[in-house]
Amino acid sequence: MTDMPIATANSHKPASPLRHRFLASRLPDVLPRLAFRLYFVFFLTYLLLPLLILAAATFNRSSFPTIVPWLGTTDMWIAALFRDGEILKALGSSAVIAAGVIAISLPVGTAAALVLTSLHGRARSVLYAMMVSPLLTPGVVIGIATLLFWRKVGVGGGVALSILAQSSFIISFVMLMVAARLQRFDRTMEDAALGLGASRVYVFRRILLPFLRPALVGACFIALLQSFENYNTTLFVRGTETPLTIFIASKVRAGLTPVINALGLMMMVATVIGAVLWEVVRHRKRSTPGAGR
Repeated sequence: MTDMPIATANSHKPASPLRHRFLASRLPDVLPRLAFRLYFVFFLTYLLLPLLILAAATFNRSSFPTIVPWLGTTDMWIAALFRDGEILKALGSSAVIAAGVIAISLPVGTAAALVLTSLHGRARSVLYAMMVSPLLTPGVVIGIATLLFWRKVGVGGGVALSILAQSSFIISFVMLMVAARLQRFDRTMEDAALGLGASRVYVFRRILLPFLRPALVGACFIALLQSFENYNTTLFVRGTETPLTIFIASKVRAGLTPVINALGLMMMVATVIGAVLWEVVRHRKRSTPGAGR
């Protein structure tokens, strides 16, 4: 009887090294997953927390955009947004400029991507460098250069010059997105259609354009966002116009109110609704028989 506890204790001694070896073998697999989860949580917090604070400040009674101290819940700032004629005018001005930028950037960027993918060797490298160089040029330089150049031919600052200045670098975004999509295009489909007697316009309209549609839609939204958020270039070419970014910057110097937060909240809601609708349309197209034909 006296030997039983000793035997039991000895029977448990080998379990500890085995457990340590098991944990040590699992550690290389567990640590990367744990690190990724922690990074993912940190990334989402870093990304979403400022937006949540901005949205929450919209409903605070404080006349300054803050959530501390919380003076009570109200929707007065959303109502004030739709009564503010200046901010609605600035929003309309930015919308007109963005529409013009899209109208120029989309066809020019698509044409540049088609030419780029058809070239080889040094000519392709030179054209690529020329098209990408506006992205590497500071916006201040683009704004001043555009103003000085077009003023010599009689075009002053305003909506038209803002469209031209922004298009000069947003075209590069469109070109890169369309060129990336064209890398996956099967050229044998184009050759087969031409061999069967189809014209190049027909091939472009019925084969190439449907293939490029996702990239064109994405490039359209990128051009819209780049135009709306641009400040450095627009500051020099706006003339007497006051686009949204210039208006917000002037309000920062004069003193912000939660009306700006309400505007940001409306933009976030519109973005989320647009993304959800886009995904719904894509899901329906995929689930519809024969939709991809």
